[in-house]
Order: sequence, then structure tokens, then C-alpha cells
Amino acid sequence: MDDPIPTAEVPLPPGYPAEWDADVVLSDGGTVRIRPIRPDDADRIVDFHGRQSPESIYFRYFTPHPQLTDDEVAHLTNVDYVDRMAFVALRDDVMIGVARYDRWPLRSEAEVAFFVDDAHRGRGMATLLLEYLAEAARRAGISAFTATVLPTNQRMVGVFRAAGFQVRSTFEEGVIEVHLDLQPTPDAMAAIESRAQRAEAEAVRLLLAPGSVAVVGAGRDRHGVGHAVLRNLLVHDVNVPVHPVNPHADHVGGVPAVPSIGDVAGPVDLAIVVVPAVEVPGIVEECGRKGVKAVIVISAGFAESGPEGAALSAATLRAARRFGVRLLGPNCLGVINTDPAIRLHATFATPDPRPGPVALLSESGTIGGALLERIGEAGLGASSFAAIGNRADVSANDLLQFWADDDRTELVLLYLESFGNARKFSRIARALSRTKPIVAVKSGGAARAYPDEGGELNADTLQALVEQTGIIRVDTLAQQLDVARVLACQPLPEGRRVALVGNGGGSLALAADACVDAGLTLATVGEGVHDAVGGEGGSGARLRASTVDLGFEAGGDDLTRALEAVLADDGVDSALVVCAPAPRQPTSDLVAAIAAARSRQPGKTLVACVFGPHPTTIRPPGAAEVPVFDFPDDAAYALGRVTRYARWRAAPEGDRVVPAGAAPDEARRHATAAIAGGHEGQLPTGAAADLLFAAGLPMAASRVAPDVAATVAAAADVGYPVAVKSVGRSRLAKTEAGGVALDVHDEAELRATLTRMAHALGDAVWPVVVQQMVEPGVDVAIGVADSPMVGPVLTVGPGGVATELAVAQVHVLPLTDLEARRFVAGLDLGALLDAPARAHLEDLLLRVGVLVDEAPEIASIELNPVIVSPEAAAIVDAKVTVAPVDRDPLPPVRRL
Repeated sequence: MDDPIPTAEVPLPPGYPAEWDADVVLSDGGTVRIRPIRPDDADRIVDFHGRQSPESIYFRYFTPHPQLTDDEVAHLTNVDYVDRMAFVALRDDVMIGVARYDRWPLRSEAEVAFFVDDAHRGRGMATLLLEYLAEAARRAGISAFTATVLPTNQRMVGVFRAAGFQVRSTFEEGVIEVHLDLQPTPDAMAAIESRAQRAEAEAVRLLLAPGSVAVVGAGRDRHGVGHAVLRNLLVHDVNVPVHPVNPHADHVGGVPAVPSIGDVAGPVDLAIVVVPAVEVPGIVEECGRKGVKAVIVISAGFAESGPEGAALSAATLRAARRFGVRLLGPNCLGVINTDPAIRLHATFATPDPRPGPVALLSESGTIGGALLERIGEAGLGASSFAAIGNRADVSANDLLQFWADDDRTELVLLYLESFGNARKFSRIARALSRTKPIVAVKSGGAARAYPDEGGELNADTLQALVEQTGIIRVDTLAQQLDVARVLACQPLPEGRRVALVGNGGGSLALAADACVDAGLTLATVGEGVHDAVGGEGGSGARLRASTVDLGFEAGGDDLTRALEAVLADDGVDSALVVCAPAPRQPTSDLVAAIAAARSRQPGKTLVACVFGPHPTTIRPPGAAEVPVFDFPDDAAYALGRVTRYARWRAAPEGDRVVPAGAAPDEARRHATAAIAGGHEGQLPTGAAADLLFAAGLPMAASRVAPDVAATVAAAADVGYPVAVKSVGRSRLAKTEAGGVALDVHDEAELRATLTRMAHALGDAVWPVVVQQMVEPGVDVAIGVADSPMVGPVLTVGPGGVATELAVAQVHVLPLTDLEARRFVAGLDLGALLDAPARAHLEDLLLRVGVLVDEAPEIASIELNPVIVSPEAAAIVDAKVTVAPVDRDPLPPVRRL
């Protein structure tokens, strides 16, 4: 997915920037190839010009211009990729769009123009080309674009205004003069981000809401997969035309068939492909020539089957990219959209979920089918379903983007074995979780990446990623459905306080333990509950701080009265009812009693456990359904997970702040200068200290000295008392024999110390670091390393000799001010820090986060130890690694 796209086998001109060559997503969800123009595009641009209407040509050239001259073609296709730059958009190697800028002489501005094929207007191509041109121009030192536009060319004016850049326009001599400031303002970046999100969502809409469907490989064998797909579409009365494609049959399932996709009369939006894997690339190419917008490849035998299958998968993707077709799969179960206006069951799976608020996504077809089977039994309905298989193109990220704005979806269930682009997943999932919960099953495969995705994601980083994005992570599919049942019908609890109501002491004790294990707090009920239960709850009623045990002698009215009082109690955030049928309490009475209490007090989270046969849900009149569980520990687990999510969602995200004195740009200059000077990798000790000091990090004053005289001078410069450390020795050692001397108070003591160290270490003692002693405090180790899957990962744990004895805690950057506060408060070593010390550590972590965010050339940082005290945080030792950065052409990227 993220590999560079192979360049065509043509001679490339000098300076050709191949890194810009990419397949990108347009606003309608389709794709197009964008690359810099080349001299061999001469025939393409002539053909492109000849296809356009006279009006479009007049808008571009301000005059009738039916043909391009040879000189014009040469000028248009030969650029220097700096002062003159042009991008072309291709479909099936045919030019369908071109955009260019030409720098004005002696100015930091350039004239911009773009031209989109008449047949491809309205797809967002001009805006996308403008985004690419703007980024290329900024890198070339161009600060603004200018353009001259005819007043009647409202499309071009609209593109400029919609791009998000600051636009000024004037009307002069019958034309509009436009000026675009290319400074990447927050508004401009937000506009780019928003367009990318809409484009990704549209790609999914092509799969879930097509205007017509073809099933390629629909056979007459009732036991065949292709026939099952066609039958599902027909049985569920899909609300669009369906075309079986079978070269050996005139009819399939009572529907007229055609030999090939090209023989279908009229357009086809979606093709479902169920043919042998070796035939799939050719079929996808036929779909592209037909103008099919999306393809679902159900066929197996691709990357999951070995190298030959991987080659077939690559060929299939190339065919799809060539024609701008979106691809789900291969080796997938398909999709379902229960929207009554569409009724699309594009799968061979037999479950028939009822419409509802739950979206389901599974990488595994087997797991996806099982979820579909169980969702109805759990009392839930589905908005849509997708089993993405090998996810060669359309991914989990695209589906999450679609569900974020889908009014029919209120919560999402995920089963993923790998994250793909985990950085993007993190960003999308975090935004979606703020409005719609995501419940994900933990999979051993989720800690692995495919080989082309950069390595492994360890368990600690995975857990940090999940917690920071608000995802509700569970261990089993049963737990996933349990949590979904609570989310689907209950309000989110406002806190962790849970009260228990039931009729058996043993089951209530089990429930109480389960609630505590689930992270809940047992509530202390108030006087209202005492009044409701006292003396009227039957001879067996007992009331404890958080538990109302009505006993088996109580009736349904007693349960209603007690539960109603509990739900009205201001000290209670949620309630769990645990009941067993008894002579005076048959199941029907228990259900009716819970329903009555719920109807009168509908505002709080309520779950129930009823032993023995019971309904899946209780449906109170005028109130939300109440989920009913078989056992109290299941109910408590689901309630605990939902409560934890509610707390995450209610917590403010905070702001990305730059602490006073932080200077990441200055540090980046140090890093780039070091790389340019041939110092890629770990920086020398002095250079690392200089970089961190320039960034505004609290480095303890230090100097590097090569001999005794320089050491004495350095000590006088930083001020006694000092520490002296041999650069080549372990930072964990704290003895002179180990190359470290502490609390050296004057020159005489310093010279004696150096003599003893030289005696122990010989010439290996030099050079040394002379460092001012810092106030005593807690030793902390802080690290940042770049994960190829999720980006920079921050680790914090005990420093010094304790580093190897304890596990560091993890946060995936970036880091807001409130996230820093919560992260520090949750550290295992937090108990050793008072409030001022925690504040100093928070400030340091924010500085580190900003530094790494703004200076991507910094590949890793190791600060150990950092001495944190109530007075300050001081970095004693530091290692910094730098490396060149391969920048994506366009952040946020719309590449595939």
C-alpha cells in the first residue's frame, strides 16, 4: 500500500522528482495517478487539449485555441521542477488533468493555472492538483500564487476559494486578478484534512451504496459462492439493478446473464468478483474499461497463499489503480448495508442482521460471519458490515472515516489482526471515539504488522495506542457483544459509582467483586434508598452501603421501589440488578419490576442479570431497553468497560502547547547541520547537549574536556561542586573506577580525582564531561523512539541503576498539556514525586514532545538520568540520534 509506485520505463529528465509520483483519492472516492510532467507527455497533452470543449479552452487561454503548436507543447512539457513545475493526472495512462506554476522573475511568487478534462469535472481534481502545486512551490521558496481568471470562469474562482488558503482578488480591465498566500495556515491545513476525510468516506460509499451491481462469476450451481452472492442480493431485494456475468449461461437465478462485464447495458457502479484468482487481474481491467467504480474481490488465492498469490494481488491492484477503481479484498467475505433504501447483501454469508445502529468490521471472514450470526441473538441490529480480507486497497481506516459521518451508525465493532497504517488509524479512531464508541477484540495478530509495514508493534505500545484513542478493547467476541449491548441502549455513566440491587446475598457478593475487578467503585446509597427499603422490603431485606438485598420473600413492587430509589440517588452513577426467580418472584415479575423502575427513572445506566431463562433485553414503556445477562460478572465487565470509555470521552483533550523558552526550530537547525556534516546517527556527547539546550530543555550545565587543563577550566566555568564523567563509560556507574566522580568541590580535589580515574582507566578516561551538580531528587529515564507503525513513542520510567529493573510506561506522541498531566499522574514512580516535581516533569515531557514533533530529523532521544525535584527537572545525561527525513509530498497525505 505505501510502497513507492514503480516509474514507467522511460528516460527521466534531469532533476525529475519521482517521490511525487502517487495514486491519490479524489472527492468522489475514486482514484487518479498524479505525477510531475515529463517531456514524453507531449502526445498526451495534445490529445488532452483536443478533447476539451471550446469554452474550456477559452477559459484556459482567453482565446479560441483549437490546437497547440509544437513550441507550446515543448514549453508545457519541459520544466525544471523548481521555478517551473507541473503535475499531470492520469487514468489508464491518459491525461485527464494538468496543473502548473511558473515563477515570476525576481519575485517569490508564481503564476498558477490548471486544466481538468471536461469529462472529469466535479471530482475534486483541480483542488487536489492545487494542493500538490502549493506544497511543491513552498519547497521551492515560493510564497504565493497569482492567477488571472475570466469573470465567467466561476469554477476556477471556486477552486481558489475552497482550497483554504488566504485569497485576495481584484477586478481589473475585465479580468479577476487572484492572489493566494501559500502559508500553511491552520484553516488551510484543516481544509486539506477535511477534503481527505470526505474522499476516503466516499470510497466506502461506492461499495455500500452503488447504483447498480454486477456479479462476475455468478454460476448456476446453487452451492457455488458466486451463485450464493447473487442469491443473497436477490433474496434481500436489493434496490438497484443486478447483472449476473457468466459466459456460459443465458440466465442465472432467473436473471438474464451477460458474457462479460462490458456487455452489461448501462453503467455498473459495483462489481462483485468470484472467479479463480488467476483471472481476477484481467476481470478488474475489464471493469475499469467499463467504468465500474468499485470492485469487491471475494476470490481467494492471493497474498495469503504465498508468493504467486502475492504477485496476483499486486497485478489486481495495479489494474484497479490504472483505472481509478476502488478495491475491497481480495479474499474477503463482502459487505452488507441494511439501509431500507438500499438493502445490499453483497456476500455469500447467510446471516440476515436486522437494521440497527451497529457497524461491524472484520479482517477475518470467519470471525465476521460469526459476529453476523450472533448479533441478532444479542438483540442488536446492524447498520452495515464489511469483511475486508487482505485489504489491498480499501482499509479499516476508510471504513471508520465513513462511519464517522454515517447517521445510521452509533457504535462500531472491530476485529483486526493488524492495523495497517497505524498512525492514520490512531488519528481517525481518536476522532471517531469522541462521538461514537469503538469496541475492538484483542487479537494476537494485532501486535504484528505485515512484513511491508515496518516491523512489530509491541504489546505496551499497542495498549497505549488503544487507551489514547478511546477504543474499548476486550478479550473475546462474547465480551465485545456484551459491551455493545450496553452501549446500544444505555446512556453513558457519569462516573464509576455503581449500586447493586438483588434478591440473593451470594450473587450480590459475586457481583460486587466483579464490579471492583472491572474498575468500578461501589456506591454509598443515600437516605432515599434507606426510606424505600426500610421495613417495607420484606422480612429478608438487608441494606448495605452499596447493596440492596431484598431477599427471596420480596415481591415485584419491592424491587421496583428499591431500584427506582437507587436510580434516583445522586450518589449513584449506574446500577446492576442481580435476581433469581423465586416463589414470590417469577421471572416475568422480575422483568416487569425492572421495566417499571426504568420507565420512572430513565436517566442512568442500568444493566441486569437474571438467572435462568430470561429475555435478552427488557423493554420498558417509554424508556430505553435494558440488557439482561446470564451472569453478574459478564454484566459487571461490560459495565466497567463502558464506564471507562465514558470517563475517557468526558475528559477534555487539552491543547498542544509550546512551553515558554522551547525552541524546536533551533534544535532542528542543529540536527540538520549535523546530518549535513556527516554526523548521521548518535551525536557526540557535546553536540547532543548543545542540541537539547538549544531546544530549551533543562540540561545541567556541562562542558566536554579532552585533558586535565581543559577539565579544570571547565569546572571553573560551570561552577563547583561538579561531577566528572568519562564519555566512554557506562552512565549507570557511579564510581571513579567506573568513570564517574560526584561532588567534586574544588580544583585540588578535581586534580586528585582525575589522577585516580586515569590510574584506573588509562587513556580511556578521556574525554570527560564536567557537569554542575544538581539538586537531589528522583532519578527518571525519558526516551523517545520512532516506531515505523505509529510514529514517535514516549517512554518514562525509573532512571539510573533502576532503569533495567522496572518497566517504562508508554505514550504515543503527540502529547497535549492535559495528557501530560494525566500521564505523569498515572506513572508508577508518580508516588515519589510531590506536586511541584510532577509539574516540572510534565513541563519537560511537553518540551520533549514539541521537539520531536517539530524536528523529525531527531530519530531518538534517551535522557537518563533526569533528576526531578520540587525545585526543577535537570537532564544529567543524554543521547540523541539524528537521521535524514523522507518527507511525504503532502501532509495530510491523500496517497493510497
